[in-house]
Amino acid sequence: MATADSDKRFALIKENLAEVLNEEIIKKILDEGKHPKIYWGTATTGRPHCGYFVPAIKIAQFLAAGCDVTILLADIHGFLDNLKAPLELVAQRAEFYRHIITTMLQAVGVSTEKLRVVLGSSYQKSPEYVMDVYKMASIISEHDAKKAGAEVVKQTDNAPLSGLLYPILQVLDEQYLDCDAQFGGMDQRKLFTAAKEWLPKLGYRERAHLLNPMVPGLHGGKMSSSDPDSKIDLLDPPETVAKKIKKAHAAPQVVEENGLLAFIEFVLLPAARLRGSAEFRVDRERDGLEPLVYTDIEKIREDYKTDVLTPQLIKPAVTRELNALLAPIQQAFQASKEWREIADKAYPPPPKKEKKVKNKGTRYPGGVREQPDTKETELPVQLNGEALN
Repeated sequence: MATADSDKRFALIKENLAEVLNEEIIKKILDEGKHPKIYWGTATTGRPHCGYFVPAIKIAQFLAAGCDVTILLADIHGFLDNLKAPLELVAQRAEFYRHIITTMLQAVGVSTEKLRVVLGSSYQKSPEYVMDVYKMASIISEHDAKKAGAEVVKQTDNAPLSGLLYPILQVLDEQYLDCDAQFGGMDQRKLFTAAKEWLPKLGYRERAHLLNPMVPGLHGGKMSSSDPDSKIDLLDPPETVAKKIKKAHAAPQVVEENGLLAFIEFVLLPAARLRGSAEFRVDRERDGLEPLVYTDIEKIREDYKTDVLTPQLIKPAVTRELNALLAPIQQAFQASKEWREIADKAYPPPPKKEKKVKNKGTRYPGGVREQPDTKETELPVQLNGEALN
């Protein structure tokens, strides 16, 4: 039976999600006064950036709603996805992710007591799991495996077979992590619907799926680890953050594909609510005006459309709030020698290119021209079979 408490918890779980599949599974658990078990997986490949705050804030809301949350550090997935992460670096990167994701959640003030962090390789090499991979591979077609992983796994001509295994592993993870729901982005929808169909074929139950919208990055497109200009690293100093946000694309009065407004909606406002302030403040001291104080995204969008809120006003406010979120993460990083050593091993600097010494030869001012030794070895030059002396 639904109660005010279960409805409130469900509202927090659903907040800002694009879609929920099989939501009745979660509702039933909440109505029974129990704690839904939710898992989110991330392949430990590129270096985490501020885009990770989008799923991290949702995970923080799940924890605040009393859910048991498992974070899967998918080291084997990272290796399977077209070798995105070198095998020798995967273990170090997984540890880096463990540190940074836990600290991100603590930065918004939620308890991580009900958080479990699991390394994929800790169970994905077990005989039972591997046998289930074989079983599923025998009943899933190549077409269906490709379709399930189409927006998640890198697809190339003559792609390695590992890309077909990737979605099978992710589907089985729901069973082996004993979850009631899996959380991920809308780019994983095909994989989630595959899980609903594939798991019962092995006699396992269906799970619910919680889908986050795809949030634009600072330049309007996806925030990418491979493009340093489109992302803000979680360890970037305040002046670098300010510089990157200043360069962010934000056309006046345009709210569509606006990365700054999206970041306020999906990160800064929910983070403020979790911390108890529930406000986003925009200072206007330079113009001699009172600050603008917002508690919901709709009013921010309205003021942005009417040019009350301009890019010049919003960028310093986002910079201030983001740096406040990053400060405890960076303090924890500096305080942990172990974490800093892991970072160096996980993301070593690229080898320096050796400068090639240009051979100037002998025909430069001051150069000594070498004289050929022609005493014994010189051969006569011939033209039309006749020697030229």
